[in-house]
Formats: sequence, C-alpha cells, structure tokens
Amino acid sequence: MKFSVFQVSRRGGREKNEDRMGYCYTRESALLALADGMGGHPDGEVAAQIALQTISAMFQRQAKPKLPDAREFLSEALLAAHHQILRYASDKGMPDSPRTTLVAAVVQDGRVLWIHCGDSRLYMVRSGELLTRTRDHSYMELRNMPIPGIERVNRNVLFTCLGSPSKPIYDITGPVNLEQGDRILLCSDGLWGSLDDEAITRQLGRQAVAHAVPDLVEDALRKAGDSSDNVTVVALEWETPDTFESTQGISTEGIGDDVFESTIQAGPLDALADDLDDEAIERSIAEINEAIRRSAARKA
Repeated sequence: MKFSVFQVSRRGGREKNEDRMGYCYTRESALLALADGMGGHPDGEVAAQIALQTISAMFQRQAKPKLPDAREFLSEALLAAHHQILRYASDKGMPDSPRTTLVAAVVQDGRVLWIHCGDSRLYMVRSGELLTRTRDHSYMELRNMPIPGIERVNRNVLFTCLGSPSKPIYDITGPVNLEQGDRILLCSDGLWGSLDDEAITRQLGRQAVAHAVPDLVEDALRKAGDSSDNVTVVALEWETPDTFESTQGISTEGIGDDVFESTIQAGPLDALADDLDDEAIERSIAEINEAIRRSAARKA
C-alpha cells in the first residue's frame, strides 16, 4: 500500500479538547479513526480515548497483516468500544456515562469501507468532486421524514452515540474501490460546522492532504472565531507507484507481517490498560453478541 496521511487537532475556543483521532497500519491494511467526546456528559474526552484505544487494540490483534473481514471488524470494534465506555462508567460508579461519536475507515485490498455513529463525518473526494459523505445521526437529518413530534425536537441533537444506555445505531458503507488521488477525510463537527461541503471538497481536491488539512482547520477556526468548537481532522490520499516517489507518503511494501505502526496512543488513561487487553476485548464482544442474541429471541 502507498498513501499519504495527515492529522491535526485544535482546541478552538473550548476549555479542553475532547476530540481524539489517529491512524494505524500494517503491511496490508490501514485504519483511520476519529471520535468527538460529547459535551453535556462527563468525561467526553475519556469516552473518545477509550473508543480509539479499543478499535486500535482490536485492529492490531486482527490485522495479521490484514483483517479477515473488514466489515465485521468495524461493527465489532464499534460495539466493543461502546461496551468499554459503559464498563468504565460502571467501574467508576458514574450516574451518567461518558459519550462520544465515532467514525472509522479501513483501507485494504485497494478498497475502503467505513463506519460511523453520531455526527463526526467522513468525506471522500475524487478528481476534485465530492464522491460521498456520511449522513449525521441527528434529528436534523430526519427533518423530511414523517415522524410524530419531530418538529418539536432540537434537530441538532444526536439520536445515537457510543456510551448511551441504548445500543448504538451505526452505518457501514463500502467497500469502494480506490483510484489514484482519492482523498478520504474524517473530521469532527468543529470543521463541517464552520465550513460547508463545497468548501471542504474544493480545498481537499486541489491540494495534497498535508497542505489541505491544516488550511481547512485554520479556515474553520477563523470563521468560527472565539466560539469555535474543537476542530479535528485526519485525512488520507491514496497513491499509486508512479506518483509515490514525488510525495512524502507511506509505503508498507517493505515491512514485515508482524509490524504495526500507530499514532493512537494510550494517553493519560493508563488505568484502562487492563481493560483493553485481548481477553477483555474478546469478553466484551461475546457479551455484546449474547445480548443481541437474547434481544432477537425475545422479539421472535
């Protein structure tokens, strides 16, 4: 695989940055992930950190050197992250659990697929045009649907996230075949809340990600002013051998099957280390699957 990647996170006008993002890769697979801890609930940055640590740990364990089933991995990783957040809240005796959005993309076999829950977005730009983007899990997106009482709801409110008492609602898209120069951008609402899709697409389409991403973030911060939310972006540009030599990208061709590189760090959550080992994650997935099985049996 050959790709360029760039990431940046800025606090904006908030007291703290509750966004988390990063990427990791093996010889044949890459993962990009971004989480936006939700205000109005405690420890949003903890929820975001747990989500990224969980999905990164699962990717490291399963990508040997690529994921056997990328779609299954994404759904299991999201649910495992949700479960780990609930466990954290329970262990701390918290009356209200931390919550976060999550968007994550897997690139392997020359294709990309992604999952999202909440309003952190993925944009895919090809030849300067917006190929697709995720649709937010907010009441705003339901405004044209005949749902009783929808007109009385704050439409910017999310109806699903990780860490809530109910099982997360999520969407998986792809796989989409990658072409030379495709750009994939993951961002928090601090970016798209200030810049429209046209502005994001235009900037991402005309510059390499190493230049487009910091320029987009600066534009969003400047436009939002003192009230700016956290602005976080991680973006990847897909490359082919004939263009790779002229860029400062990443090539995985020379690394071994057991090599794992990551920018997703444990951060200040050392106390979670025991919760994020292989056995604990397997247990989380088993508990989630059993709960889903029981729920399906009751409905039947």
